[in-house]
Amino acid sequence: MTKKLFLQAITKFLLGVILVSLLIFVPAGTISFKNGWLFLGILFIPMFLAGIFLMFKNPELLKKRLDAKEKQKEQSTVVKLSGLMFLSGFIVAGLDFRFGWYPLPKGVSIAATIVFLAAYILYAEVFRENTYLSRTVKVEENQKVIDTGLYGIVRHPMYCATLLLFLSMTIVLGSVFSFLIFLAYPFIIVKRIKNEEKLLEKELRGYLEYKKKVKYRLIPFIW
Repeated sequence: MTKKLFLQAITKFLLGVILVSLLIFVPAGTISFKNGWLFLGILFIPMFLAGIFLMFKNPELLKKRLDAKEKQKEQSTVVKLSGLMFLSGFIVAGLDFRFGWYPLPKGVSIAATIVFLAAYILYAEVFRENTYLSRTVKVEENQKVIDTGLYGIVRHPMYCATLLLFLSMTIVLGSVFSFLIFLAYPFIIVKRIKNEEKLLEKELRGYLEYKKKVKYRLIPFIW
């Protein structure tokens, strides 16, 4: 662990907390948005604990996760679309609470919270299995194909986890309209996966054989 990495991680974490809080509570017009606080808690507390763990146990992986600048034009477009989705989705969730457009029952949000936390556990397992994971699409030196565990079921288990995370977070916030906006994510992630696999086929040794072994990319028996 280095001082520079620590400061970078803490800065990005705090900026994330502030940004998401503003996007939710300002449109809501109040801080008395219980679902908003619930969402902040289940999103950032596990993220903070995971960051602390990686900082001491695997700082190299943490460094990769902090690097979010895509070099490929097509992947850069995917990141921008995702950012637009988050921006509009969180604002709409706050407005939904403020004006009471379509309030969801408390039990629905609790169920979504359970799904969200389960997806976080799935996400953590992916990190345990694959230390090559970065936030940008690239092939690293000495990178190997991982074909065990979750990678023996689908080729992109991390995206499977994020699909559950992102779709459930809008229900945690109690907003149907925000959920409809986030339904754009499956289409965004399909675009990212197709482009990523082209790169992996060209640059990652053994990936073509892996594709033959594991047929499904995102969801077992579907795609």
